[in-house]
Amino acid sequence: MHKTPLQGELFDNRVVFGSVEQEALQRFWSMLGEREGAPSPVQVPGVILFPNISSSDLRRALPPGIRAAGREEVSSERLPAWIEAHLGAPLTRDQIDVLRAVFSPEVVIPATMTVRQPVRRDTSAGLTDYLLSPTQEWALKVDLELSDEAESANRDMGVWQVSGVAGSGKSLLIVYRARLLRQYFPQKRILVLTFNRPLIRDLEARYKRLTDDDTGVEWQTFHQWCLTHWPGDEGRPKIITERKRTAIIAEVLRQHLADTSISERMFHEEIDWFKGRSLNTLQDYLSADRSGRGFGLSEAMRHRVFVAMQAYTRRLETQGLIDWGDVPRRIRRALLENRVSFQPYDFILIDEAQFFAPIWFEIVKLILKPKGHLFVVADPTQGFLRRGESWKAVGLEVRGRSIRLDRSYRTSPAILDFASRMYQMRLPDDEEAIIPQAAPQAQSEPPQVIALDSEQDEITRVINEIRALCNRGVPLEHILVLHSDWQGVERMLERLRREFGNAAVADPKKIPPGKHLRVCTMNAATGLESPIVFVMGVHRLYEAEQDPRLSAEERAELIRSNTRQLYMAFTRAAQRLAITCVGDPPPFLLLSGSSSVYGREYARAS
Repeated sequence: MHKTPLQGELFDNRVVFGSVEQEALQRFWSMLGEREGAPSPVQVPGVILFPNISSSDLRRALPPGIRAAGREEVSSERLPAWIEAHLGAPLTRDQIDVLRAVFSPEVVIPATMTVRQPVRRDTSAGLTDYLLSPTQEWALKVDLELSDEAESANRDMGVWQVSGVAGSGKSLLIVYRARLLRQYFPQKRILVLTFNRPLIRDLEARYKRLTDDDTGVEWQTFHQWCLTHWPGDEGRPKIITERKRTAIIAEVLRQHLADTSISERMFHEEIDWFKGRSLNTLQDYLSADRSGRGFGLSEAMRHRVFVAMQAYTRRLETQGLIDWGDVPRRIRRALLENRVSFQPYDFILIDEAQFFAPIWFEIVKLILKPKGHLFVVADPTQGFLRRGESWKAVGLEVRGRSIRLDRSYRTSPAILDFASRMYQMRLPDDEEAIIPQAAPQAQSEPPQVIALDSEQDEITRVINEIRALCNRGVPLEHILVLHSDWQGVERMLERLRREFGNAAVADPKKIPPGKHLRVCTMNAATGLESPIVFVMGVHRLYEAEQDPRLSAEERAELIRSNTRQLYMAFTRAAQRLAITCVGDPPPFLLLSGSSSVYGREYARAS
């Protein structure tokens, strides 16, 4: 892989101007002129500033026609007048894009790498590809290389955190930063982690397209990494299936907590919360801060829940099973006891870090070199961040080392407005809500809400819609189907495979991106994107919220969780969003006074 010099080196006091720099500048202007459809150098009123090179040296070294200023002209007293004398009208947006694409090719996004719609501007010099925004470029390049002085002073790992709204390019930054790190540090060890398989497969596929199948970066889900490095003295773990785990939780709940208001969902989540932290004893549990859990537990109730959790663990042990929450706990212990064979990493990049439990970050620190770099991106409306927990609570100090992206480049304005209105209607007092700006895009179709009489009709309608899209020439890979639960995903996969063939349909958990339609749960879709998205099973989420057995506190937490899940699902779509449900659409999909704005469809299957 070709390694380009860090751009800052061109302005270093130690650089001696000579043939290498002269060749680089000549190549830059040549590339600018040769670029297809680009303005010629004469049309681009540019100058180059060299604060460490004398004007006389510049005149001898540069070819005629290149306007450059040496150290004498760039002084604060002389530069304004010099610029006014040598520059014409300000550059147009397209001219700036051309310059950025040539001078910083690492910010160019091939059209095949994004589902973003192009802006139709009346211009003869537009780019066929896209560019990272200046804020995205800053996030991409921040803290890439420390000076010798900073390295000696920095005894701990370097951390940078990027938060961003849905569609702001967070996942793209992971891919592009991994490529940049490979270019600058080809001998360093680089690991990219996510919490789910569809996302890590998608990121790796994008990286390989971008780098012609470079294999120098390791791509793993967090649990994948743990199982790959499982200590040999423990034997391969047997992970309980979700179906069996649900049955055991229900049985333990009946035996120990039947007379309480704790539901199966609450008990399930409490087990995961407990195992996601370095908690072991009853005293650990009693003293733990449960802020943001969505339901309170008195000290006496914590005693009972702890006994129930122990009973659950014993049930697993008698069957030789563990659950996914046990995996990081065992790996952490093995790491501390030096029973894990691995090479520490120089750089670890984490996508969707808001879903990482505190114990996961403890493990990340253990496998990162002492002066290694950690780069995390997260959506503040999901995971532990949505519950009001801070980065400090999970062991990361990011004050002064954070970047925020507030503009959505993926989702069309109509879809983004629809999703944002739904969010605000459901959670009007949510202080954590982030309502992003939509980047300019070509006009897209408004979202559709389609009501059906049965779940069978729902499946049939979505299949008919997909068939109609295919008949119009829409590629299958441009379609993503999301369902509220895994049973619905299995039914859709079965029907779609019968309709379109096994090779035409895939669960992104199991199959890398390709020329096929993708179907998965909403939970598994975080980080994914597609031009066209179908969201199914919304009625199931709404019906669960109406359960009369829920306490007011639990119902509020469920509504909050479902709202953020739906917002995430809706904003996977770039150009078209269709939402199906059984029965009358929930009120939050019938936004008051806005039906004419969205032109939504209310149809019954015939």
